[in-house]
Parts: sequence; structure tokens; C-alpha cells
Amino acid sequence: MTEYGAHDKAPLRIGLVGATGMIGRRLIEISSAGDQARIVGIARREMDLPKGARVEMFIAETEKWGEVLEAVKPRALICALGTTWKKAGRDEEAFRAVDHDLVLATARAAVDAGIRNMVLISSAGADPRQKNFYLKVKGEVEAEVSKVGFKRLDILRPGLLRGQRKGDLRPVEAAARFASPVIDPLLPAKWEMYRSISSDLVCEAALGLAMRKAAGRFTHDNEAMKRAAREWRAKAETPAPE
Repeated sequence: MTEYGAHDKAPLRIGLVGATGMIGRRLIEISSAGDQARIVGIARREMDLPKGARVEMFIAETEKWGEVLEAVKPRALICALGTTWKKAGRDEEAFRAVDHDLVLATARAAVDAGIRNMVLISSAGADPRQKNFYLKVKGEVEAEVSKVGFKRLDILRPGLLRGQRKGDLRPVEAAARFASPVIDPLLPAKWEMYRSISSDLVCEAALGLAMRKAAGRFTHDNEAMKRAAREWRAKAETPAPE
């Protein structure tokens, strides 16, 4: 017996790497609330799934992720991989190993598996010419993933993410999120890309963009993600986040 009626359209399967982070968990929760998309997650370790999650999870070493993608054949891949400077032990190579090397290897494995669309969660200010190491690495991996061979690549560049992180307090970031309603309107135009944005909006935008068919490379700032999220909600008939 299937979960859907005989005349219902089955949800599209969307691959996800980076399922254990804030964005990954919310992607699972949001997709589970409707019938448009189903997440097929791939992770290196087991995770506590959100309550009511409707998701397929595969646990495998990173070098086996391509085999999993080849087997499950999702419609698109959302990449929410990323570590922090603290978790990387403040080591540049350890940080690059995840935010650059693993992202790029996964993108190549996805193309080899026949996946034609990818949504890459990056960061506002990403640029390979940046002096800031974090933004430089993000910009470098954007440029290299763009050459991998996807039919459609959507790069999301959110500002400061507002949302609940599991097991990662990040006091400085938490303070910035708390102050963002006051700080955001004061930022000059050249810094508006760094304004805060709800993680729910980023996730809704990612889901909606993963389902699009038009070919090309597209970069989305906060405002573009908000538009994409509104389109997703209109189709999913879910309420907007506060």
C-alpha cells in the first residue's frame, strides 16, 4: 500500500548532503510537512531525525556517497555541507577539507550519477578574491562546482542565518541573531547582502529551486531567496514563517 492515492502525483525525491546541520534538519522537517518533495539524505553518521520526519537516510563513508546517489537517483541534490572555524580546530586545511574538497567531490559524484540539478548553500560575500578565508573558500568552491557539469546550478548566498542550531551554541553568532532586527535596517546598501534571513526561507527556496527545470547557473541573494520561498509556499500551501 502506498502513502498516496492512485491519482496523486508522487513527491519528487531530492538528495541532501549536510542533513545533520541546521539547514539540513529544517529541510527534512519542511519537506515532511507536505507532499511536493521527499528528502533522500546521505550522512557519515546517524542522526536523531526530527519528529514526524518522512525521509530516507543512508549512512555511508564519503567515498561511497557517489554509489548511494547512483542507486537512489534523486531528481536533484541540495548541498548543505559546511563546518565552522571552531569545529575545524581553527585549522585552514581541516576547514577546506569539508567546505571545499568534500563539496566538490560530492558535486562530481552527483554528475557522474546522472543528477542534473544542484542547489549549493553558500554564503553572502563569497568570492575567491576575498581576503577573509571563510568567504574565499566559499567563493572558490562556487567557481569550481560551476564547472562540474550540472544542467542547472542554483547557488544560495544567505546572510546571517536565523534559526535553532542543535548542539552548537555559537555565542557570538547567537548574539548577532538576537540583535539582527535592530542592526539589519542600519546596514548601508553595500552591506545589505549580510542582513539576517530565516533558515526556513532558505530551506523553502532550496526546495523550490531544486524542482525547477530551466537550465543555467543562478545566484540568489536574500531577496531572491525570499521570492523563491514565496513560490514554494504558494505551491505547498504552507504558512509563511514569522
